[in-house]
Amino acid sequence: MEAEGILALVPRLDARFDRAVELLHGCRGRAIVCGMGKSGLIGRKIAATLASTGTPAYFLHPGEAVHGDLGMVARDDVILAVSNSGETSEMLAILEHLKRLGTPIVLLTGDPRSTLARQSDVVVDVSVAEEACPMNLAPTTSTTAVLAMGDALAMVLLDRRGLGPADYAALHPKGTLGWRALFRVADLMHAGPAVPVVPADTMLKDVVVEMTAKRLGMTTVVDSAGRLCGVVTDGDLRRLHLRETSVLGLRARDCMTTEPKLIRAEELAAKALEVMESFAITSLIIVDADHRPTGIIHLHDILRAKIV
Repeated sequence: MEAEGILALVPRLDARFDRAVELLHGCRGRAIVCGMGKSGLIGRKIAATLASTGTPAYFLHPGEAVHGDLGMVARDDVILAVSNSGETSEMLAILEHLKRLGTPIVLLTGDPRSTLARQSDVVVDVSVAEEACPMNLAPTTSTTAVLAMGDALAMVLLDRRGLGPADYAALHPKGTLGWRALFRVADLMHAGPAVPVVPADTMLKDVVVEMTAKRLGMTTVVDSAGRLCGVVTDGDLRRLHLRETSVLGLRARDCMTTEPKLIRAEELAAKALEVMESFAITSLIIVDADHRPTGIIHLHDILRAKIV
């Protein structure tokens, strides 16, 4: 029933939704989310989501507002009111002050014909056919629908503001999400002398020496011009020794994987982790414009940075 309630909102992403986005996007102050009871709890989450995605916002409890907290509201703010009935007495009590300030009101409500709706600048219909409660009383489907609509507003605003991963990380400096958005491959990769490299004609014994010295479980293989032509991994060596033929006399080019997975240095480390997991590998190679290996990022580097 809650899923159906959310799907029923899709046709309502109309001109009123667009107008709500415009008001919030053009707000020179803050988005002040306001609601009582369960609507208030959902409102707190909406305010937190807006604030964490680039729209300055805070939650104002209407019960506290009538006892002095209305002083938090300024003329440049926008009110995002949440009221399923549209008749919440505490919300109605602060209407006169908001009207006097000229603060625009965007209302998320289950009754577009309610008193609050008639006094609001934009009314977004979040009504549902029925609550998931067996008695059709406890706010369940209705609160889920409001939450989804609040998320929709926040995500469109995020897009309109051009918020990128670095901006998001700046707003979440200690959270795991921000941590994931902060580190790029260039921040974690092994570079310079730490990159294992062998020419394609290197004897297998010397390949193992390079792999052991650099301790990344692999080595890049390059041609005579220093361009990447393959990799040799611990797995390749194990599979090689399972052959019935002798490995004596083999060179790097005889046992290398010729199309290793690459990643750009400017990519997020989280993206590197995603690629590794997709292909069940533990390392990715970074190359320059001439296809020469310049770096290696290993799974352990990402795990040590807590990008999980």
